Amino acid sequence: MPGSARLCLFSGLLVLGLAVFNALSADTFPPALQRAEVLAGMAGVGLMLVAVLWTRAVPRNPEAVNLEGEQGLVIAEGLTDELRTELAWGSHQFLTATSAASFLVYWDDVVLIRRGLITDSTFQPGEICRRSKNRQELISLVKTALYPGRAEFDAVLPGLPAVMVQPLGERGWIVLGGWSERCFTRADERWLTGWAERLKTQLERIGSDDLKMDPVHQTGT
Repeated sequence: MPGSARLCLFSGLLVLGLAVFNALSADTFPPALQRAEVLAGMAGVGLMLVAVLWTRAVPRNPEAVNLEGEQGLVIAEGLTDELRTELAWGSHQFLTATSAASFLVYWDDVVLIRRGLITDSTFQPGEICRRSKNRQELISLVKTALYPGRAEFDAVLPGLPAVMVQPLGERGWIVLGGWSERCFTRADERWLTGWAERLKTQLERIGSDDLKMDPVHQTGT
């Protein structure tokens, strides 16, 4: 509970306590005193209600999860210099300017890039990815523990508490894994959607037969 909310709560308890003490110590209970007690009780309860609403309006930020994985970068070969630069720039921005812990781009059955905390598991799109492609819209799992299909992202990084999935037309996805629950903002979602359109335009210029994973391009990030 924020300090201001605690102060409001204690003030309400104090007002309510003083009103009760005043009523118990009075020899008589005339109408004027009755009205004063009712008003004091309402004020005390009102202050406590404000404290509760204040706490809900300013929720406690979730703590980052201790994720298992190695910092690295794996990128596909057969890409143009322009596309490699775009992937490197985009992944760097998302990993440094947002709460993302892991970044992956999947296109025509090939993982083009993994960056951040990564694993060597083979990623296969599941039901959630297919749903985002069918809808052609971003899907944000603010708390993956609530979604039965979250296991499809274990190949990206096990135990991700939050995930954003952005389709790249009909041929791929961008998967962003976060450090904590509810860590991605609306601004992050808009940025990912906008960058995906730009990336898709560049990806459509190359053939899928030219792409394959290049284990040489593994470095720390």
